[in-house]
Amino acid sequence: MRLTKKSHACVRLEKDGQTLVIDPGGFSEDDAAVGADAILITHEHPDHFDESRLRAAMEHNPAARIWTLRSVAGQISAAFPGRVHTVGHGDAFTAAGFEVQVHGELHAVIHPDIPRITNVGYLIDDGVVFHPGDALTVPGRPVRTLMLPVMAPWNKISEVIDYVREVRPQRAYDVHDALLTDLARPIYDRQIGALGGTDHQRLTPGASAEV
Repeated sequence: MRLTKKSHACVRLEKDGQTLVIDPGGFSEDDAAVGADAILITHEHPDHFDESRLRAAMEHNPAARIWTLRSVAGQISAAFPGRVHTVGHGDAFTAAGFEVQVHGELHAVIHPDIPRITNVGYLIDDGVVFHPGDALTVPGRPVRTLMLPVMAPWNKISEVIDYVREVRPQRAYDVHDALLTDLARPIYDRQIGALGGTDHQRLTPGASAEV
């Protein structure tokens, strides 16, 4: 499977001539989802869910489909009739040849005064890749490649390190990193790499790796 990092929380997965895109949001490239056969959205925040990027992908490929949780599906089902599937924690489905399991229910706490919204993570092909969205969800299954949300208003680096330790992936690639300045990246790389207990790596937007 080929994994390509797009800006912020978006990744593209390619296998057997099919493409799956996760979280093409407003911080990602305008064409982040173009060419996708399947699109997964973890939650409704605009840095993960952007209707204009979805529309570009759906118009480019009339066979493309979207899988997402109810809060997002309710906003876009009318725009893409018959092409949006609602999923939740515990569901399993096949999307463009990828086997997907859904884990998690709530977004991480930003502040006690801010109501928590729903959020799901996606485990791809029995743990080849896990993308948790905006939560530190532990899927309870072996994970080969963890998409690691390194910098957000809702986390701190000690939580990120402990999350890596708990999931115990073979490797972790940074996502949710658009707010992290280049000046701070070496600090995060060093601390997560030294303390996380796994192979921690960072892909620049547009770069790819085999997973």
